[in-house]
Amino acid sequence: MDYIIQGFKEAINLLISLDREVLLIVSLSIIVSTSATILASLISIPLGVYFGIKKFKGKRLFSRITYTLMSIPSVIVGLVVAIILSRRGPLGYLDLLYTKKAMIIAQTLLVIPLVFGLTFGLTKSRGDVIEKVAFTLGANKWDTIILIIRELKIDILVNIATAFSRAISEVGAVMIVGGNIKGYTRVITTTISMMNSMGDYPMAIALGIILLLISFVIHSIIYSYSQED
Repeated sequence: MDYIIQGFKEAINLLISLDREVLLIVSLSIIVSTSATILASLISIPLGVYFGIKKFKGKRLFSRITYTLMSIPSVIVGLVVAIILSRRGPLGYLDLLYTKKAMIIAQTLLVIPLVFGLTFGLTKSRGDVIEKVAFTLGANKWDTIILIIRELKIDILVNIATAFSRAISEVGAVMIVGGNIKGYTRVITTTISMMNSMGDYPMAIALGIILLLISFVIHSIIYSYSQED
């Protein structure tokens, strides 16, 4: 029990002293996960709204497939991206494996189904009324999509925050495509996993605290915005 208490004390010291290695790891995690979340949102939100309001045959089956992909294991995504980006893969000539870009690609592919599924489900349940209003105003399909996004912006922001939390907290995909290279592709989750296996609990605890704080700040900002709105 003593080593756990000591671990927390050393973790607090690392946070207070603004340890350079910790700052590098945290900044890379935020950059990678933020970039992936933004890319995924730009792709998935308009598509999620479009398919949410669109009437087509097989929509139930489409919904089931969508909701299944929302929980796709991160190691599978990482494996697929690694195969594609490997030297013998179709995009091997780009030499992206074990780089920050590969990590962004993997996390983007990981959260696209999540953002799409959440937006799709939200639009299915609440988009009909907004679509009817847009239709009476003579809006086209694209104008309708924009209107729905504006009207459901708070819920969509919550969905984006959920996707960011999923991205920054996953370890499988970034470990596979990034390689956990010190000072280059080492992020919070891969470092925690490595430190735990090495028995270096202070650093692992410090990064765990930071991970919780990042999530808390993101969700607090969105909560404050929703209360003001």
